[in-house]
Amino acid sequence: MVARTFSRILWALLVAGAALLAARMAWAGAPLLGAALCACALFAAWVYNSARAHAARYLLPGLAAFAVFVLMPLLYTVYVAFTNFSGEHLLSQDRVRAWFAQDAYAPRDERLSFRLHPAAAPGQFQIVVPMGNGDMGKNLLISRPFTPAEAAAGQPVTLALNLAAPTAKALPLRDVIAARAWLNAARFSFPGSPVPLRLVSLRALGFRLPLWNEDGDKLVHAVTGQILVPDSSRGNYVDEQTGEPVGPGWRVWIGTENFRLIFRDPAIREPFLKIFGWNVCFAFLSVATTFAIGVALACLLQWKALRGRAIYRTLLILPYAIPAFIPILVFKGLFNEGYGEINHVLTALFGIAPKWFTDPWLARAMILIVNAWLGYPYMMIIASGMLQAVPDELYEATAIDGAGPWTNFWKVTLPQIFPPLFPLLIASFAFNFNNFSLIYLLTGGKPDIVGSATVAGTTDLLVSYTFRMAFKDSSARFVFASAVATLLFFVVALLAWQQLRFSRPAPAAKGGRP
Repeated sequence: MVARTFSRILWALLVAGAALLAARMAWAGAPLLGAALCACALFAAWVYNSARAHAARYLLPGLAAFAVFVLMPLLYTVYVAFTNFSGEHLLSQDRVRAWFAQDAYAPRDERLSFRLHPAAAPGQFQIVVPMGNGDMGKNLLISRPFTPAEAAAGQPVTLALNLAAPTAKALPLRDVIAARAWLNAARFSFPGSPVPLRLVSLRALGFRLPLWNEDGDKLVHAVTGQILVPDSSRGNYVDEQTGEPVGPGWRVWIGTENFRLIFRDPAIREPFLKIFGWNVCFAFLSVATTFAIGVALACLLQWKALRGRAIYRTLLILPYAIPAFIPILVFKGLFNEGYGEINHVLTALFGIAPKWFTDPWLARAMILIVNAWLGYPYMMIIASGMLQAVPDELYEATAIDGAGPWTNFWKVTLPQIFPPLFPLLIASFAFNFNNFSLIYLLTGGKPDIVGSATVAGTTDLLVSYTFRMAFKDSSARFVFASAVATLLFFVVALLAWQQLRFSRPAPAAKGGRP
């Protein structure tokens, strides 16, 4: 009874903590995420304190891990695909407005050196600005004592002559750097000037005025008179006359516009279709080549007349035992156009030196060759296990009929091992469809597609294409990357559904023999 009461108290505290965290998340601008966190905490408390949900206690940790590490990133990726989130639209509208507000210009091109002194009262400071070229103890503009909170709030700090000079020594540059955050926001009133002084360097103040003045929702340029109006459909301030956007922008919901651009804009559609076609061909050819090589080697190693089969099997499995990135980097050096051993051999024998990394078709062929080396041991191991289940009586029967090795392979071996191998082939197709490491380490997606509006390469797969758009493009096109990733998710989900469909056991016949 005591243990149960303690458990309920503990869960009540955890739920209260989750509710507090959810409230702070809602205050920070993420109400849906906060509500989801609170709901999950309440559900977990009910599961672990209810006798009716006893079985769910063992499933909940795994479901929670699935939700955090799989479901939430997936849903967030899909959400981003329907927004304008990019390197030019990272901020909220309030932060964009604050960014424009911090711009300033200099109506007077003067700089005044200053010193920062601790005031007599603890936690207060004074600014000293020497005027003229005379004695440093004379002609000093001295501010009243002020606190960092006053300076950070932008409250004006008056500078005046004949004020009592601070007795403490000026702070060193290190302390000025530490106070730079609130010094940047400070405004100092210069005698006889309507223009305030602001920090322009770590040792100087300058006359600065806001470059953009607020007029309701509009922003007016103080020098040119340009007027910017907010455009909520684009997430940008735009010029009132020309309609041209002015960065930075903020994130807004744009619906299916990103998906329409993928298939409507020729500069985006053509590279995407080329990459998608190559992606399908790469996955299919990789599965076909690895399956053919793996099955052929498995059949060869099943030949009882072959001596040293154990040694051959061990040597052929070694590529599967080595981490994939090591052979990829080794092959990258071997295929090097300048000093690679493969080109040295081809030059010596045939007088040719293929451009493996600059010619698109040769680069694709190189990728298929390397992937065949990496993938055949898996198919060989699986096929070897399947061959063990083929009855010897079938081969004895075909021997009586005079069948040779080729006939045995096509009529007996392949029909026996292909049905159980088919779901694994679909899984291999899905894996190669998203084989990011091979492309990234071997070619990086290059050579690039000429004329593409996005960072796209002839050897890119969809997964590497999204990575380059999100993290290698100067504009950080997260929206297009998320849109492509969403389409990729549906393709992989379709492949997984097909795998489950073909791996499902056939229903038993009803009513006995037909």
